[in-house]
Amino acid sequence: MSPTPPARRLRLGLPKRVFSQVLLMQVVIAAGVAVLATGLFLAPLSKQLDQEAMRRALAIAETTAQDPQVAEGLLTTSPTRNGPVQKEAERIRRATHAEYIVVLNRHWIRWSHPTPSEIGRPVSTDPSDALGGKEVMEIDRGTLGRSARGKVPLRDSDGKIIGAVSVGIKYDSVRAELIGAIPELLAYAGGALAVGALAAWLISRRVQRQTRDLAFSDISALLAEREAMLHGIREGVVALDRSGRIRLLNDEAHRLLGIDDEAVGRSPEEALGGGRTADILDGRVEGTDLLTVRGQRVLVANRMPTGDGGAVATLRDRTELEQLGRELDSTRGLIDALRAQDHEHANRMHTLLGLLELEMYDDAVDFVGEVVGDHRATAEQVTEKIHDPLLAALLVGKATVAAERGVALWVSDRTWLPNRLIDPRGLVTVVGNLVDNALDAVAGTLHARVEIELRAEGRTAVLRVRDTGPGIPAEQRELVFTDGWSTKEQPAHRRRGIGLSLVRRLAERQGGSASVGEAAGGGAEFTVVLPEALTDPAPEPAPEQAPEPALTAPLEVSAEEESR
Repeated sequence: MSPTPPARRLRLGLPKRVFSQVLLMQVVIAAGVAVLATGLFLAPLSKQLDQEAMRRALAIAETTAQDPQVAEGLLTTSPTRNGPVQKEAERIRRATHAEYIVVLNRHWIRWSHPTPSEIGRPVSTDPSDALGGKEVMEIDRGTLGRSARGKVPLRDSDGKIIGAVSVGIKYDSVRAELIGAIPELLAYAGGALAVGALAAWLISRRVQRQTRDLAFSDISALLAEREAMLHGIREGVVALDRSGRIRLLNDEAHRLLGIDDEAVGRSPEEALGGGRTADILDGRVEGTDLLTVRGQRVLVANRMPTGDGGAVATLRDRTELEQLGRELDSTRGLIDALRAQDHEHANRMHTLLGLLELEMYDDAVDFVGEVVGDHRATAEQVTEKIHDPLLAALLVGKATVAAERGVALWVSDRTWLPNRLIDPRGLVTVVGNLVDNALDAVAGTLHARVEIELRAEGRTAVLRVRDTGPGIPAEQRELVFTDGWSTKEQPAHRRRGIGLSLVRRLAERQGGSASVGEAAGGGAEFTVVLPEALTDPAPEPAPEQAPEPALTAPLEVSAEEESR
């Protein structure tokens, strides 16, 4: 036997046609208006009934406070369930049909309560206003539930406040009066709803004719596909209207530009704060695959005008690709340095082998000591002046690469950097970029030299990198910090013009600056100032922190490497 087909379930939901949905929504709106009007009528009625209940409670409280037996009992007796204050309060409560009458002293202790076990305990609500001489009317919740309350001060025969009287009217009785008025009010609301439903049907019929009874499913499907495509692609999309204001940002654009939905409706310059990225989005910079830097991200932007006078810009993240390109350049440089070192190492091994075959053992020992000592001296001289391990390791490595490229890398006499950097990785990026650019500028020139000066002035780090290259013309000294600008040939795997832009952005992000000028002996001198780059020094005696005289000599990689 074939299996029994599953029973179809009845699914309730919104109708698909525009006519039906508009009719349903308008009926719901009419019903909501009717309910709102009913509520707006009931609200003042409820408030009026609450006021009447509170005034009644206040009148009972005033009557109780005028009873001399209550004031006398509060002063002369202790709070007990059979005391005169409890008996008098209960007599008045039963006569007035109040929910409770509580008499309390200035320390908030009850002398009366419908529940005898509560006598002698502090009240659950604050009676400070009544004890201060004020009359209080309120709706509040206490040990007996929600009630309309009236509180008045209790005075002795001399008029001095000795306590307070709190009277509550059960709130359920107030609510019963309100409920009794609802049926008549609902009849009027029903008539208004019927008129609203008829008007909704007439309007829906007009919408049906205009939309040709179109279903919303097709429209919603198109919109859903558009949203999924827009927010699912891994490129940032920024749409601008004819006024040049942002009207759409997808998720990737939010991430790449570092802005939120508040940017919608504003111009790119207002949203991004100016700069090359804003100029590209505004159309002030034209071209394809335009390179720009936003924060620490390297972006490639393209802008396409639309038929309505606006434009759509796409943004691609090339940060990782640029980093890989730099790593590739560094790897190639390291390979070249290793190749040169291998050649030099072979020459040294041949020399050592010859000394050993000639049985010139003392000369062989001196030769090995000299070779090893040169590299050890270079590392020691760097670490004496730069106490941050990351920066010291960077400069030792750069010194080796510089020597293999025939460049003398010097550390200035004035260099002194304690191990108090807040962001050593950021400074490593700045130093690495500037030193690499300087090495590229002087490589292959006669007496090529790069000098580094890095010192701390309080909490400010000052970096200067000088080279003996051709220098930078005055009219180009600001252009070198522009995204994508470079005088070097573009490599196949990536684009140039990013390093110096990142240096300036890192400096400006810390409130500092980056500039370039002419070095004293020719060439270029880059200066980077980073305020608040170091932590406060430890409170130690000044003589113990003073640098040693060993820092005064200029630091060269080695005599042998300079001669090469």
